[in-house]
Amino acid sequence: MIDNYITAIVALLPLAAIMLTVQVNPYNALVIRGILGAVAALVYAVLGAADVALTEAMVGTMLSITLYAVAVRSSLVMRLGVLQDGQSEAKPIPDTASPLIEKLRAVARKYHLRLELVPYPDRQSLNQALLEKEVHVTCVAQSSPLETSQPYQTMTRIRRLHDIFQTELSALTTLTYLTPPTSGEQ
Repeated sequence: MIDNYITAIVALLPLAAIMLTVQVNPYNALVIRGILGAVAALVYAVLGAADVALTEAMVGTMLSITLYAVAVRSSLVMRLGVLQDGQSEAKPIPDTASPLIEKLRAVARKYHLRLELVPYPDRQSLNQALLEKEVHVTCVAQSSPLETSQPYQTMTRIRRLHDIFQTELSALTTLTYLTPPTSGEQ
């Protein structure tokens, strides 16, 4: 009878491991990693290795999940550089860009990213921020929106973001990929 319980618990290990490897959302992966560690600790405890079970529970589950959560939270941020509205400090993003900003938020959410808006006072400092890798993407209104159907100019220095935006935002903005300088140009 006890062997059936042990077999069922041990069978959960490869199931949890497979579920962990196929996760797309990093937060779901963290939860499943916690479950995997808890099941492993339970297996060790049932098999009589209480010291290994305690170590797995403390280090393998609690500590690693905490460190992974901090790493995931800090690495999934897309910084968007925008021009400040000169009229008010409390409202740095112009109302005219809100449809594009909302679309960017939706796209970022789809890929489990947080969109962080970073205001800059002028185009020169905005472009410099992109070159110096302070922001991942910049977005400004076209200087003459009547000439094109897209009222905004979006630049990115990250190829993956360019590919995502090209499929998702092509109707709203003119998209430019800023190629990285070669080693001789730096």
